[in-house]
Amino acid sequence: MACAELTGPGMRTDHDEPVCPNCAYGLFDSCFGCDRFSAAGRYLSGGYRACAQCAATRYRECRECGTLLRENGSCDLCAHPGRVRAYSYKPDPRFHGEGPLYLGLELEVIVPEDRYSEAVAAATTRLGRLGYLKKDSSIQPTGFELVTHPLSYRFAIDEFPWTLLSELDDLGCTVDDTVGLHVHASRAGFASPAHVYRWMKLLYRNETEVATLARRRSRYAPFDRAARARARDTAKDHKHAVGLDRYQAINPHPRHTLELRVFASSLDVGQVQAALAFTAASIDYTRHLTIGHIRSGGWDWSRFAEWVADRPEYAPLAMEMEALACAC
Repeated sequence: MACAELTGPGMRTDHDEPVCPNCAYGLFDSCFGCDRFSAAGRYLSGGYRACAQCAATRYRECRECGTLLRENGSCDLCAHPGRVRAYSYKPDPRFHGEGPLYLGLELEVIVPEDRYSEAVAAATTRLGRLGYLKKDSSIQPTGFELVTHPLSYRFAIDEFPWTLLSELDDLGCTVDDTVGLHVHASRAGFASPAHVYRWMKLLYRNETEVATLARRRSRYAPFDRAARARARDTAKDHKHAVGLDRYQAINPHPRHTLELRVFASSLDVGQVQAALAFTAASIDYTRHLTIGHIRSGGWDWSRFAEWVADRPEYAPLAMEMEALACAC
């Protein structure tokens, strides 16, 4: 059974399991080919989704990028590489670097209306196949969300086109307290659900320091009490997040990732790199955290800060913590 609730007629998964409407639309994708609901759908050109069976039997792949194509359809990725995609756009992920932990950056940017085309051209050219742009109506008056495909932390620091941020700044792009920077961390990059829980606990127990590092408190990323109370369950998988608001500090709703939403947006390279470094470092720090470590102060922010300072790979984070006086 896909869920325990009673189901209506015709609500089935691609494995022929019954599923209630709440779970069907909250946990699955509707397949364009067979109208069933799939937990492992692929992107189908035109903004649709296809279950694994239909992907293998009904559709062909683009020879250039591997995107699934409808019959007689063209590839919207290759045909329009410089387009700002719809907010719902979710292509098949392209992994870069060495896993298992991958990070996905979402950077909201305010763009002057008279420089919009130039900013889009600069961003899509620099990003290439590392990412894409999406529309987001919450960015006012105009702007876009820059989204990367999954990147290892090391790959992101070494290979992301960081000069793009200064180019956008030169074009008059800005950020303020209405826009954010979100980092997705792959669930596969955690050792176990217990590791996810330890990571969540580190952030929840150090809310003040995390908010200082994030450079904001936002109603779109609060340290929600209900979410904190259910952390042990949501650490297991995204299905336990049903009923919780996704607008919280740690959003557990995505199927394969955990979304850290706390950071203020920025066009400063050091600040963006620090956000990626904090996500990777906090996951790394809690990976082998034992009960003995915790009893001796392992949850303390000062202990985490000392750990970061001893690891050169997280230098962007150490510098930002020092600058914001949250390194002690």
